[in-house]
Amino acid sequence: MPTITKKELEEYKKMCYDREHGRLLTIDGLRLICDRLNRDPEVIGKHFLETLARIQSADKR
Repeated sequence: MPTITKKELEEYKKMCYDREHGRLLTIDGLRLICDRLNRDPEVIGKHFLETLARIQSADKR
């Protein structure tokens, strides 16, 4: 039976935490965002960059 390393276990736990707190983007979520922003690449890019900055600033607190 295969085993996992402590690092792999930590990454898995982080992924589970992110999933439970709405931080993982699914294909359906991506489609919803793109459709809502009229599939405009510049607007979509701006949205994701602003979201990333907001998440990073919240993580530093």
